Amino acid sequence: MNQQTSTRDKAWKKRIILFLTSQTISLLGSSLTQYAIIWYVTLTTTSGIMLTISTLVTFIPQVLISLFAGVWADRYNRKNLIICADALVALSTLGLAFSFFMGYRELWIIFLVSAVRSVGTGIQTPTVNALIPQITPKSMLMRVTGFNGSLQNMTMIVAPAVSGALLATVSVESTFFIDVVTAIIGISLLSFLKIPPHERAQSAKNTGTISDLKTGILYAYRHPFIKVLLIFYALLMFLVTPTAFLTPLLIARTFGEEVWYLTANEIIYSVGAMIGGLIIAAWGGFKSRVTTIMIFSTLCGVFCIGLGFSPFFLVFLGFMLFVGLTVPFITAPITVLLQERVEEAMQGRVFSLVQIMAATAFPIGMTVFGPLADMIDVRLIIIATGILTALCGFVVYHNKILRSQEY
Repeated sequence: MNQQTSTRDKAWKKRIILFLTSQTISLLGSSLTQYAIIWYVTLTTTSGIMLTISTLVTFIPQVLISLFAGVWADRYNRKNLIICADALVALSTLGLAFSFFMGYRELWIIFLVSAVRSVGTGIQTPTVNALIPQITPKSMLMRVTGFNGSLQNMTMIVAPAVSGALLATVSVESTFFIDVVTAIIGISLLSFLKIPPHERAQSAKNTGTISDLKTGILYAYRHPFIKVLLIFYALLMFLVTPTAFLTPLLIARTFGEEVWYLTANEIIYSVGAMIGGLIIAAWGGFKSRVTTIMIFSTLCGVFCIGLGFSPFFLVFLGFMLFVGLTVPFITAPITVLLQERVEEAMQGRVFSLVQIMAATAFPIGMTVFGPLADMIDVRLIIIATGILTALCGFVVYHNKILRSQEY
């Protein structure tokens, strides 16, 4: 528990290193499988509809389970919940591997397993965010969160390359088995970690899940600081949708349709985000979390504007690198503010709301900006949303609720 964890407790470093290592190994295996599934569906069907269905079954279950996952994270032992979620993903992937070996490769089996894996991810993500402050000193949360973000982005750089190499040399089911092995390693490492149940898990009352769910939603709604921060986060995710999803379209229409252009775009962003995570981990940001969010939200918007005005592809990549670099300076302070300000007994439910906002903002954004991209120049959309993102930074800085209740 954070109240019992201080910088004088030197054991916390060993605990957090072991925990992050277990999660990174598990994430790498899951990412390899996810890319393998996407590429398998793409190459075997060449159907946009099938790819859309594949995307939906990896998205919708995660959103639906997230609210309940937050309740469980606040009610039960979080370490055990993460282990169970990881095991669920591994077992479903193992079943898919055996199905492929036996010659059953129907798409409905792949979609079913993808949905089960999505449920496991929906349980694991808010639980991990709720557990980190339980084993980390409050003064070190920003550094740990930044470092964790860098590990995740490093995984997102490595996973596509490794998955592609595996698919070129071994069968797709062999890639599935790697996910099972990494899950076993991650679960084994986490099992060695001694984390006592948080206070509410030790003295949980016999309340219903729906009742706990309502309590969590009302808690976030009635807490002005948390409510405003969540609204800002959802708005920011909505505004960066064009940069996240429409830049490949911009590249194809403006610079060319070479595959390496699209690959470079993804890698450069992840490299920038990884570097940004390492910097925020080493530096910790400004003393004021809100100031950090404001400055880098504004810079993110400015760099997005630069993407729209880029005359050459290398200039475009330079701006994309800086867009990626700014993101950890926004997401890490938001995460840490919630970890610091939300009561421990409510953290699972609040972080499930964060996950839902992130998971739904992009699809909503695409329903707005996707069709719009067929009517006007994508560059204009990215420039406009970049301007609004930069303005959001100023709004955050001058918001009285955030400024008055930050400390």
